[in-house]
Amino acid sequence: MAIGAEDYIDQLLVKKYAEEKVDNHDNIESMIDPQKMLGAMNDYASMHKNMMLLKQRLNIACYAINARSARYNKSAQPY
Repeated sequence: MAIGAEDYIDQLLVKKYAEEKVDNHDNIESMIDPQKMLGAMNDYASMHKNMMLLKQRLNIACYAINARSARYNKSAQPY
């Protein structure tokens, strides 16, 4: 038994329905509540954003502290 279209009519049907897209996600029972999933994704995105902003502020503070405490020495070498 072969897989695929065997005669001309089957080949035409395959070509016709090859590009069809079916959106039947409403027919499938999901084990995960979509609203809870979207809420969890939102919480994760918010936490990631807050951590990124905190890291940025920490980098600015560390740069300012390092700039204040820097000691520069004059070198005897002429340029």
